[in-house]
Amino acid sequence: MRWTAIILILICALALAPQISAEEITAAAAADLNYALEDLAQRFTKSTGTQVKLSFGSSGNLFSQIQNGAPFDLFFSADAEYPAKLASAGLVDASSMRTYAVGHLVLWVPNSLGFDPQKLKMDLLSDAKVQHIAIANPQHAPYGRAAMAALEHFGLKDKLASKLVVGENISQAAQFVQSGNAQAGLIALSLALSPAMKDEGRYWELPADSYPELRQVAVVVKSSKHEAAAQAFLNYVTSPEGRAILQQYGFRTSQP
Repeated sequence: MRWTAIILILICALALAPQISAEEITAAAAADLNYALEDLAQRFTKSTGTQVKLSFGSSGNLFSQIQNGAPFDLFFSADAEYPAKLASAGLVDASSMRTYAVGHLVLWVPNSLGFDPQKLKMDLLSDAKVQHIAIANPQHAPYGRAAMAALEHFGLKDKLASKLVVGENISQAAQFVQSGNAQAGLIALSLALSPAMKDEGRYWELPADSYPELRQVAVVVKSSKHEAAAQAFLNYVTSPEGRAILQQYGFRTSQP
C-alpha cells in the first residue's frame, strides 16, 4: 500500500509538471526590439520554463491597445511617455516601471547605392539618387518623432518633406529601405545591426543632440494574470546579463 501511494504521488507530480512549465506571458514591445527581445525571451524560457509571446508594433499603437483592454502582461515602449500615461490612468503597475535601454537613430543606406553615410552624413538625403526616405510614423512611433526632430535640427524638414515615406512602425520603415522601396532610412541602430541588414548596407549614427533622447521604458500591466512571471521577465531584461545582451543589439543601457 505504501509503495502504491508513493507511485500515485509521483504520477500526479509528473502530470502537473507540464502545466507548471507551460505558463505563458505576453509582452507588447516596440518594433526596434524585434531581434533583441526574441533573444532575451528564448534565454528566459530556457532558464525558467515560462514561455514569452511577443507582439511587436509602434509604441503608440500598443499603448492604444492596452488602453482598450488588450491582454498584455508587459509593455516595452520605445519611450517613457506612453508608460507614464498608462500609469497616470492606473492601467499599469507604476512601481514596476524600469528604463531598460536608450535607443539610437541612424541614417541607413543600401550598399547598392554606393554612398558613404559616414562621410556624407545628412547631405546624402538631398542627393538626386535618394527619391524616398523611410521613417516611422511620427504620429505614434517614438523613432518617427525622433526622425522628424533630426530633420528639423539639420534644417531639412521642409526641403525633404516630399521624399518621406512613412512606415507603420520602425521595423516597417527599415523594411522599406531594405527592400529598395526607399533609398535611405532614418531607423533604429538595433535594426541596422540586425542579421537582415548589417551586411546589406551602411549607416551613420546621428548625434545625440539632434533628436530627443529615446529613453525606453517597460512596465507590468495591472490586469496581468501572470504578474509574478511578467515581473520576473522584466527583472531578467534589466539584469546585468539582460543589459549585456541589449548592448550587443545596439542599445545603450542605464540603471532605472
